[in-house]
Amino acid sequence: MEISVIGTGYVGLVQGAVFADTGNSVMCMDIDEKKIANLKRGIIPIYEPGLDELVRRNAQEKRLEFTTSLKAAVEHGAVIFLCLPTPQSEDGAADLSRVIAVAEQIASFAVGYRIVVSKSTVPVGTVDRIRQIMRKKGKMEIDVVSNPEFLKEGSALEDSLKPDRIVIGTKSRKAILVLSDLYAPFMRTGNPIMIMDERSAEMTKYASNSFLATKISFMNELANLCEQSGADVDWVRRGMGTDPRIGQQFLFAGIGYGGSCFPKDVKALIKTAQEHEYEFKILRAVDEVNERQKRLIVKKMLKHFNNQMRQKVVALWGLSFKPQTDDIREAPSLAVIQSLLDAGAKVRAHDPIAIPKVRSLFDGKVDFFENNYDALKGADALAIVTEWNEFRRPDFERMKSIMKRPVIFDGRNIYDPKLMRERGFTYFGIGRNGE
Repeated sequence: MEISVIGTGYVGLVQGAVFADTGNSVMCMDIDEKKIANLKRGIIPIYEPGLDELVRRNAQEKRLEFTTSLKAAVEHGAVIFLCLPTPQSEDGAADLSRVIAVAEQIASFAVGYRIVVSKSTVPVGTVDRIRQIMRKKGKMEIDVVSNPEFLKEGSALEDSLKPDRIVIGTKSRKAILVLSDLYAPFMRTGNPIMIMDERSAEMTKYASNSFLATKISFMNELANLCEQSGADVDWVRRGMGTDPRIGQQFLFAGIGYGGSCFPKDVKALIKTAQEHEYEFKILRAVDEVNERQKRLIVKKMLKHFNNQMRQKVVALWGLSFKPQTDDIREAPSLAVIQSLLDAGAKVRAHDPIAIPKVRSLFDGKVDFFENNYDALKGADALAIVTEWNEFRRPDFERMKSIMKRPVIFDGRNIYDPKLMRERGFTYFGIGRNGE
């Protein structure tokens, strides 16, 4: 099958490489000339485990190619996936300008039947808008489909190869047959391909991310109450998670969610509700709790140091919004760093891969270290901000020997409070009592 993918970010590049790996002829298009030139040389613009090898292999075998020409991509693909960014506007709504602009160009270039697939995260009704654009151009042979992605950064490749479900929103029988055949190689274990109307498919993506964000904010609120009442949120989490109606995922308390999806999608769904004259009170609270939680760890530091943070040296372990990615969009680390700088502290930061992106934001204001122990030298406190695996079993004696004060603020609850205190550390977790 001839497939074109418009946009080579996390979703577009991963999906394009995966489709090529099952034997399809895939053309990935992007307007960023430097990115496309690098991809042609085998240089991958994002960090995603396993993606570089998959892209290079399929490019070498001529199943995956790259272009800056939208016209060439439209001529190539019988199925055209829109994997374009929909950033948050000032009012919280998703910015659809790039999606609409590309749709208009596709309508101008297309000759013959095409299936245009909206894989970008877009508000309810966007597929209808794209279809109207096609009809204005007289392209009655173009089917427009909603096919939201559910990839998790850091495991996007695995999520694409073994999706837990595929959602296809269309009333076109022809499009259903084509897309079902395209996705069939990934669904051999029996996970469902779900066919529904376009608006329900669009809503499904926002509903899924917003519900997961709700679980996170609920647990963070619960953790804060546990601290006040003497309970331990980790035990509470385990007690809750064994109930199959609740499940164990997304019940870990911490310092808030970040990334390109949850913050943006929560705000976009709030905005969608407003546009339909409905107040989504729960999601407003989810968003407010998350913003407050990002600064909780600094609040704990201020209390511990009696509001005397000036010239205090704080080491940060972790900068990306989650492990296994270099993505810092809406990362809690950014709020933590800025709050510490505002309080007069000196920040020494380490992350396995995200340093270059954060350095561009705080260059000259923060000291960055390639080694996590180097960041600890002379530190008055350590803040765990991202739960990278290499932080879980460090050399605690070495840490004590190089820190000015053995104080740890664990924003991800990766250490046991009781054991840390037995090792001689002053330890602060999120919702933990350590008894």
